[in-house]
Amino acid sequence: MTKIVAYTMNEQFIHLQGKEMENKRLKEIYEAASCLFIRQGYSKTQISHIAKAIGVSVGTIYHDFTGKKEIMHFVLKCTIDPNFINREFDRPITDDVFSGLEKEIISTFEGTLNNLSSHLSTNAEDYTFEALISDAFDLLSKYAVGCLFIEKNQNDCGKLAGYYKEHRKKFYMVMLKYVSIFIEKGIVRQLKYPELSVNVIIEILTWWGMDMRYCSFETWDIPNELAKEVCMDNIITAYKI
Repeated sequence: MTKIVAYTMNEQFIHLQGKEMENKRLKEIYEAASCLFIRQGYSKTQISHIAKAIGVSVGTIYHDFTGKKEIMHFVLKCTIDPNFINREFDRPITDDVFSGLEKEIISTFEGTLNNLSSHLSTNAEDYTFEALISDAFDLLSKYAVGCLFIEKNQNDCGKLAGYYKEHRKKFYMVMLKYVSIFIEKGIVRQLKYPELSVNVIIEILTWWGMDMRYCSFETWDIPNELAKEVCMDNIITAYKI
């Protein structure tokens, strides 16, 4: 009986080890595929490129995913739901797992923009310029992979690319309304070209929150907290009275 119990426990330990290794590999595939899809493009990225990036065989990738499209959907899903990567999956992962993903992405974008714009209804009475820049950075940083993927692979994103363009315009308008309010309140200095200045603010936020990690000419290995601190310091110093 003791031998049987010991053998069963050993089987369970081996099973758990296997699951941990598979989950670790999924995270490696996510990171490698994200970078490759953003830097060289989805259409130019092959399964072999992802396999080489994480040091496994092509067959190992096909053990985890039925194809490249499933990896793309996995990357997008993990962007809007970071805990998704920790689920237990039947291998290989098929596209059935990602049913309704496009609607989910759109819903997530709409929800985050509604949250960001929520203080406009009170003329930003309970909101500060610092809080705006902080929240905008967090939003761009959190969804960096998904946003950059769509930006760099518009032809592979279908209707999602068109929606994302409209979303970017709405994000710009929200930022412009906030900055205009803060100018009127004497919190932000008078700007000769406020529309263009808001573009500059968004570009700074985008570079530090998104591009720096994934697609700048020289990617920087800087902790996100430090990137945010530097970004906020420069924007607030430049625009706040």
